[in-house]
Amino acid sequence: MFKTFKYILLFVFAPTLWAQQGYEYPFQDPSLDTEERIDNLLSVMTLDEKIKALSTNPSIPRLGVKGTGHVEGLHGLALGGPAGWEGRNREVQVTTTFPQAYGLGETWDRELIQKVAAAEGLEARYAFQKYNHGGLVVRAPNADLARDPRWGRTEESYGEDAFLAGELTVAFVKGLQGNDSNYWQTASLMKHFLANSNEDGRTYTSSDFDERLWREYYALPFKKGILEGGSRAYMAAYNKVNGIPATVHPMLKKITVNEWGQNGIICTDGGAFKLLLSDHKYYEDKYLGAAAVIKAGINQFLDEYTEAVYGAIANGYLSEADIDEVIRGNYRVMLKLGMLDPAENNLFTKIGTGKDTIDPWTTEQHKQLSLEATRKSIVLLKNDPKQNLLPLNKNRIKTLAVIGSRADEVLLDWYSGTPPYRVTPLEGIKNKIGEDVEILTAENNADGKAAEIAAKADVAIVLVGNHPTCNAGWADCPVPSEGKESVDRQSLILEYEDLIKIVHQANPNTAVVLISSFPYAINWTEENIPAIVHMTQNSQELGNGLADVLFGDYNPAGRLTQTWVKSITDLPPLMDYNIRNGRTYMYFEGEPLYAFGHGLSYTDFRYEGVEVDKNTLQEGETATVKVKIWNTGKMDGEEVVQLYVKHLDSSVERPIKELKGFRRVPVPAGKTVTVDLPLKAEDLTYWNVHTQQFELEEGKIEIQVGGASDMVSKTKIISIQK
Repeated sequence: MFKTFKYILLFVFAPTLWAQQGYEYPFQDPSLDTEERIDNLLSVMTLDEKIKALSTNPSIPRLGVKGTGHVEGLHGLALGGPAGWEGRNREVQVTTTFPQAYGLGETWDRELIQKVAAAEGLEARYAFQKYNHGGLVVRAPNADLARDPRWGRTEESYGEDAFLAGELTVAFVKGLQGNDSNYWQTASLMKHFLANSNEDGRTYTSSDFDERLWREYYALPFKKGILEGGSRAYMAAYNKVNGIPATVHPMLKKITVNEWGQNGIICTDGGAFKLLLSDHKYYEDKYLGAAAVIKAGINQFLDEYTEAVYGAIANGYLSEADIDEVIRGNYRVMLKLGMLDPAENNLFTKIGTGKDTIDPWTTEQHKQLSLEATRKSIVLLKNDPKQNLLPLNKNRIKTLAVIGSRADEVLLDWYSGTPPYRVTPLEGIKNKIGEDVEILTAENNADGKAAEIAAKADVAIVLVGNHPTCNAGWADCPVPSEGKESVDRQSLILEYEDLIKIVHQANPNTAVVLISSFPYAINWTEENIPAIVHMTQNSQELGNGLADVLFGDYNPAGRLTQTWVKSITDLPPLMDYNIRNGRTYMYFEGEPLYAFGHGLSYTDFRYEGVEVDKNTLQEGETATVKVKIWNTGKMDGEEVVQLYVKHLDSSVERPIKELKGFRRVPVPAGKTVTVDLPLKAEDLTYWNVHTQQFELEEGKIEIQVGGASDMVSKTKIISIQK
């Protein structure tokens, strides 16, 4: 009633600027306050229009409001790919594809991640505005944590560490949304809130853990994405959290809205509304379910909901005011995208609308960015110093054997788009060495071919790994070690390890390239093969990036974002969400195959010293940790400097160590560089369940600096004071 009276006064007593400027309604006037504009828009919308605005595209044709829908974009804009994201009756639109998110995480490079996301956001704007294809709300990044390598969607994550995943989430959000103070290039919609890291049973199982883990671990990347990155959109998860389905959990409003300031889109996952009844069995009927979803803060449904919402209103479970409250968030996002404003006000509306525009996915700039991301994502797991097999010297090789099922293909995952081209490993190697080296190939050892060509070659390269869609139906992965959305892995054993053994027996100069979306327990390979590299699927430049590393034109510096265990028995049960029970590098007390943060180089780095500018760190302060690094080798390289913290006298249970800083830095051969790493007091707080807030705890901490979680080179002890 008050709002209606307010607008009567506005129309009667004020010859408004919006009317003078030719606007039919106040909501069309960009000079007005955002909330005023939304107030007016809601006042002139019908109930039917408001209910329709609960979809993923809140357009209102009658009022000339053009909204925008969602697109996928974990590692490049998806308007094609295996899932057919181009949409019904649309032609595939090629777009630049990058390594899977798991591979992007292995770059440990905030600046690169932001550039990749910015390029993706540009392509989304371009496709939407030039070809009327796609949308401007991008479902990325995935801020879930890969607490267990069996999780089928490990490929979508930035790994097991909340701080690292949070920092990279912030970078990706900023890249998508851009740095304009008034408008966003695209809107970043993070997935999947909260603690969604099991696929088997995800539509009815509960992720259970205590309040401290909720605050300090599972929610941290989302919190950073909102408070530091500026994201104002996320997707609620399928699963329950401590017994309550995430889609209707009080945490949506209580914490993300009221505490963090999330005021945009909160959507269901695909089909999650119906699952409240069919799988969770949480409500007696769909009308009660629809009312609960909206009252929890959800404002966009990813499945059919209209009949249920109308029924909820008819039964008195839901009011028009309840709908008004949530759909405001949809229009806040639309306004930030400039969808309701004149085009001339928004820099991003010029993308793809000029006469001389060039499709960005055809440009050299985007091709080179894909190549850079691919190179930086590659992790050198092993390079036996006795052999120094890598990098390969093409001038000393006359015959090269290239073997394996992944040698001549680039596989796309479910959330991939369609790249404009794909360079396979075999093609990349051929591009690198030219015609002077004979290349022998075999997919496997049928008829003894792999062993035969390996024996003839100077060097053998075996390229193996998983199939990201399992080469099978939606919920089917015939190979136990493979996984994807809807299927968790049942094994960590690499089925191709026998092929590796056969090739190595024929030729000790064997390098293994593991192209995979997640870790494997490659124990025999680690013990016997002189050189091993890891990279993920999907990049259009996969082959060129790999060849650059194999032949030394690029010195690898990727680092693992997850602990690689030796055996599946080293892991707690998959449904144990209490990571303190021996999960992740923070609590795992066994000996890993490869530690979190592990990755080698073709050169060697020596940590010369560490200094901290504060002996005591107090609340609100930031200490600067200075580290001197000397490249003692003969090849330029990059080091990923990692800063861990160990609490020495805490009264509450703390991890063995926690990552609290990192930076990827170039270090020329023979040179020393000084690296500054900020250490914020805020990042050292813990959640006090009694006071319900984050607090510093007085005591001493040990600062550990090195090249991996198990390769600490220098330490320093400082005090913490409130």
